[in-house]
Amino acid sequence: MTAEAADPAQERLRRWRLVLGGESADGTGCALSGRDAAMDGALTALYGRKDGRSQGGRDRAAGLGASAPSVARWLGDIRAYFPSSVVQVMQRDAIDRLGLATLLLEPEMLAAVEADVHLVGTLLSLNKAMPETTKETARAVVRKVVEDLEKRLATRTRATLTGALDRSARINRPRHHDIDWNRTIAANLKHYLPEYRTIVPERLVGYGRANRSTKKEVILCIDQSGSMAASVVYASVFGAVLASMRTISTRLVVFDTAVVDLTDQLDDPVDVLFGTQLGGGTDINRALAYCQSQITRPAETVVVLISDLYEGGIRNEMLKRVSAMKGAGVQFVTLLALSDEGAPAYDREHAAALAALGAPAFACTPDLFPEVMAAAIEKRPLPIPDAA
Repeated sequence: MTAEAADPAQERLRRWRLVLGGESADGTGCALSGRDAAMDGALTALYGRKDGRSQGGRDRAAGLGASAPSVARWLGDIRAYFPSSVVQVMQRDAIDRLGLATLLLEPEMLAAVEADVHLVGTLLSLNKAMPETTKETARAVVRKVVEDLEKRLATRTRATLTGALDRSARINRPRHHDIDWNRTIAANLKHYLPEYRTIVPERLVGYGRANRSTKKEVILCIDQSGSMAASVVYASVFGAVLASMRTISTRLVVFDTAVVDLTDQLDDPVDVLFGTQLGGGTDINRALAYCQSQITRPAETVVVLISDLYEGGIRNEMLKRVSAMKGAGVQFVTLLALSDEGAPAYDREHAAALAALGAPAFACTPDLFPEVMAAAIEKRPLPIPDAA
C-alpha cells in the first residue's frame, strides 16, 4: 500500500500544496521533495508571476526565462511529470502568458514541443516570419498533426457521406433492397385501407446508388482571422478528405479582407495550411461573392461558411447573398467554429439574421461535422447541438 493510499489527509494536503504554490502563506505546512518538488518547480516556472507575486497574492516567482535552452528543458520536464493532454494545455499557456511564440521559430524548440492543433495554429500565425531553417521542421510538426487527424476523421467521414449520397439519389422504381420504407409509407398514407389495416403503396421511393455521375458540389469558405486558427486546421483536413471522394466536387476558399482559392492544393492539407495567413480583418461579403460566382448547379451545391461572423465588409450585402443562394436551391451551412474548443465568441446579431433566413449558425465539433454534411447533402434538418 502506498503512502498516499495509507494517508488520504496527507495526500489532500500535498495536492493543495501543489495548487497553492508554497511559501508560508499557503497554510498547508506540507513540504515537497523529490518528484513533487520538481513538478512544483515546473508549475512555478509557468504560473508564477514575474513580479514575484502569484495571482492569489502569494509569493511565487516565475522561473521560466525566455531563452531556448531553459524552455527546452522545461518542455522536457513537463512531459516527464504530466500526461499529454495536460502538457498541451501548459504549452499553450506558456506561449500566451510568457510570450514564447517567437521561440517556436527555432528548430530545436519545435522538436521539443508536444504537437497539437493549437500549436499548428500558432505556427501558421508565425509562418511569414519563420526563417528558412525552421520551415522544414515546422512542416514536419504540422504534417504529424494533420496525419493524426486524418486517421481519426477520414474513414467515418467517407462512410457517412457515401451513405448520404446514396440516399440523396432517390429513384421511383427501386429494387426491393433499395426501397426507402419510411419515405414510401409517408408518400402513400392516403392509400391506407382501414379494413385491412395496411397501406397499398401506389408509388415506391428508393435509394439510388451513387456513382461517378451523381456528384454534389461542396464549397468550404473559411475565415482565416486569428481567432479561427483551430477551425482552419480542421477544415483543411476535412477539405482534403472530401476532395478524395469522386462523388463530391470540393472547393476550398479562405478569406480575411482578401479571398484566396486553395482548391488546387487540396491533395495535401499541409500545403493548404501553409497557404493560409492567420490574422488580419474579415470581409465575409467579398468571400461569399466569390463562392457565389463558382456555383454552377445550385440545387446540388452545399456552401459551408466557417466564421465567427464578425463582418468587416458590407453586412446587408452579405445577408442578401446568403438569401439569394438559398433561394436558388443552395444548401447553406454556417459554422461559428469547427473545433473542440467549446463555445466560441461570435457576432450574435449576424447569427440571428442568418437564422431568420433559414441558415442557423452554430458551433460544430469535428466529430459532428460528417453528420452535418450528410444532412446538408440529403437536404434534411441539420443536427444542431442543443448548446448552439
